[in-house]
Amino acid sequence: MTQQTEQRQGGERRRPDGRRAQVAAAGVEFTAGHKNMMQLIQLRWIAVIGQAATIVAAIYLYDIRLPLVPMLQVLACLIAFNVASHLRWHEVRYVRNTELFMALLVDVAILTSQLYLSGGATNPFAFLYLLQVILSAVLLAPAYAWTFVLITAACLAGLSRNHLPLPLDVEHEGGVLSLYVQGMLICFMLNAALLVFFITRITANLRAGDAQLANLRQRAAEEEHVVRMGLLASGAAHELGTPLATLSVILGDWKRMPEFARNPELLEEIGEMQAQLKRCKAIVSGILLSAGETRGESSIKTTLATFLDELAQEWRSSRPVQHFFYFNRFGEDLPVVFDETLKQMICNVLDNALEASPVRVEMEATREDGHLILRVTDTGPGFDPAILAQLGKPYNSTKGRPGSGLGLFLVVNVARTLGGTVGARNRAEGGAEVVIRLPLSSIALEGIDPAYIDPEPGPNRP
Repeated sequence: MTQQTEQRQGGERRRPDGRRAQVAAAGVEFTAGHKNMMQLIQLRWIAVIGQAATIVAAIYLYDIRLPLVPMLQVLACLIAFNVASHLRWHEVRYVRNTELFMALLVDVAILTSQLYLSGGATNPFAFLYLLQVILSAVLLAPAYAWTFVLITAACLAGLSRNHLPLPLDVEHEGGVLSLYVQGMLICFMLNAALLVFFITRITANLRAGDAQLANLRQRAAEEEHVVRMGLLASGAAHELGTPLATLSVILGDWKRMPEFARNPELLEEIGEMQAQLKRCKAIVSGILLSAGETRGESSIKTTLATFLDELAQEWRSSRPVQHFFYFNRFGEDLPVVFDETLKQMICNVLDNALEASPVRVEMEATREDGHLILRVTDTGPGFDPAILAQLGKPYNSTKGRPGSGLGLFLVVNVARTLGGTVGARNRAEGGAEVVIRLPLSSIALEGIDPAYIDPEPGPNRP
């Protein structure tokens, strides 16, 4: 576990990785912006089809004289801009608020040009400005949205004085038979349909972005919790070092004393105490290694098969499990480097399985798509549904003991640090299964033949 210190600046605590968290949050915002930009591109294609259909219907169906060539030129500009936008934003994944604002301005410019050529403010389709304003309110920051309101209002005011005449009867006595009223109805239905369709999709994008930001905040809080636990555990490990060393010396002296040497039962009990003391020392060493400190050991270069085989053998010999089955189906061996953090993570899962099922525990190692897959199964009562729903959250446990629920929390965070994942489920035949999925690239030593690995001394090596 990498230690992260906290600095106090300007009255508030800031973590050294605060900048990284800000960048991640900005990335979520820009990704949502990219989705919204793609929605605008789709909306623009609908506008191209709608404008072409309107021009054709006005000229050939209603016999309204329009400046066909200039209007088609404006339409061609809209098509060219949309093609260029698609090519650009198909490759670039991050879209800022300013870029969305500029894209909407182009749409307003195209709409203004078409309205100028077809009656200006007297054209019933002038109400399409309202669609642009609503889109800006949903997509843009408030300052940009209010700027957009002023721009569209200025365009509409300018069109009321400067435009080419539209030979359209604006009398309303005919009701729906009036071409002007029909144009207003078509404009209303178009606005309403597009708003419902695209606002729904854009809102979904915004909600997805909010969910990602909430997840980032949760992960930041969990990482800070891990850091605090690491500092506490590191301090406790330092404090425990001295009494454990004292107990080791005392037990060694007892074993050599004549009173104990002549009593086989006492010697056996002393041996068991020394074995448990050795395990306590290993745990303390692992805590210090996880905190970036050592008690004389270091990371070990070995092969994956050796690492898993020794871990399984050590765990079996130090736990009161009746039946432990270990299956190494990984295939071709792989040189790796590991420290106690990875070992503790796997042992933690095995310990949880043992607590739920003292009779039978199984561990299987396989390779899948460049990942190490570890499956730990038991025959216990399985996970509570509430635990599965909040897997990996701190203090998420039904054991009712102080500090319970931290085991899987630490397992999930260690796996996440290595780029992996942890999943759990209840098996149909009974018991539970925990699956650890770790990318081999995070632990493998590239370009080294496993046959040439000379493992360094470890807990089970002479």
